[in-house]
Amino acid sequence: MTACIGRVVIFYQRVLKTIDRHILREWLGFLLIVVLATLGMLLVQCMIQDFGDLRNKGANVVDMGQYFAVRVPSFLSFVLPIILLVSLLYVLGRLHRGNEITAMRAAGLSYGQITRSIWVVGVLMCGVMWWLNASIVPWSVEKSLTMLQELGFRNEAKAAADAGSIGVTRTVTFDNDREGRLWFMNRYSRYAQRGYGVTVSEFTVRRQEKLRIYAKEAHLDKELGCWVFHNGRETLFDPENGAVTGSAPFDEKAVLYYKEDPELMLSFDVKPKDLSFFRLRQIMDYFEVLESPKLKIYAMRYYGILAGTFAPLIVILIAIPFAITGVRVNPAVGVSKSLGLFAIYFALEKVAESMGSQGILSPVVAACLPGAALLLIGGWFYARMR
Repeated sequence: MTACIGRVVIFYQRVLKTIDRHILREWLGFLLIVVLATLGMLLVQCMIQDFGDLRNKGANVVDMGQYFAVRVPSFLSFVLPIILLVSLLYVLGRLHRGNEITAMRAAGLSYGQITRSIWVVGVLMCGVMWWLNASIVPWSVEKSLTMLQELGFRNEAKAAADAGSIGVTRTVTFDNDREGRLWFMNRYSRYAQRGYGVTVSEFTVRRQEKLRIYAKEAHLDKELGCWVFHNGRETLFDPENGAVTGSAPFDEKAVLYYKEDPELMLSFDVKPKDLSFFRLRQIMDYFEVLESPKLKIYAMRYYGILAGTFAPLIVILIAIPFAITGVRVNPAVGVSKSLGLFAIYFALEKVAESMGSQGILSPVVAACLPGAALLLIGGWFYARMR
């Protein structure tokens, strides 16, 4: 008797493994087709949009190829949930219309057992979403912008006599309140990686100025790991009354404890969606010290990345109930409902983002609200499956 039960268990397990392989083969094959087709369309759109700008900057074929290869991944975090939804709706709907789902149910399998391999892939996709949102997409955006800038710099350098006039960001201000320093630059050249017309003030804990450095030029020396100032003057103040207690000119001065990152200083001109996860954390730390209202904008993007990690599971929860519908229901009805819910998700995301940025909701609540709403709705439909 025990031997017979053991054989039944082994057979049952083998059947489940076969079903898992069958569903994954059907789904992943079509998913790959959709991914390639979507990337192809995005590449064409990107080429139409940016070709003229690249040509005006003097880009050659190699430059264009590198740019488009870097640019396309920036779309992935947005289109991946849509790709998952479309592929699941198509594959599960086809299995249902072919009565394969019905046959599996007749064999005694629950919907959870039938779709468990999809859920496993969904969990893995959450890791992919985290990787895309935290690293790949911001890298793609930053790298493509840098490439455009470098092409522009290279084009400008042919006619410019001064490297400091190429790739200039004007009026850079950075208040490092944590370390008691206020920076001001008339302009900063990304091409030369130097600031011009630089002023740095040091303050006491009571925000009283005690030292000021003026310099014609300054740059972050990567070998020394600190800022080096050129052709300037260092002035000392009495913090109590603001009187000058000393002043001395210098040709070159390295300040070993000035380690501010110029890219962080310039990040405040970049849209939050184009910043990496870790750069967002740096800016949030900066604004938390200042207690600035701008903190909410960056916090929304930061927590939105964390919340977006679970988008694949939300998509699966929506797709399965509507793709595997009853035999008396037109499959198009289920597809339409799932696409409608997905549209509602994006609408809720925009509304919650606006409310979080304005302080009506906390950034954490605003970032989690759209996903939580879809999880509840999708969970309700999933629980009603028969």
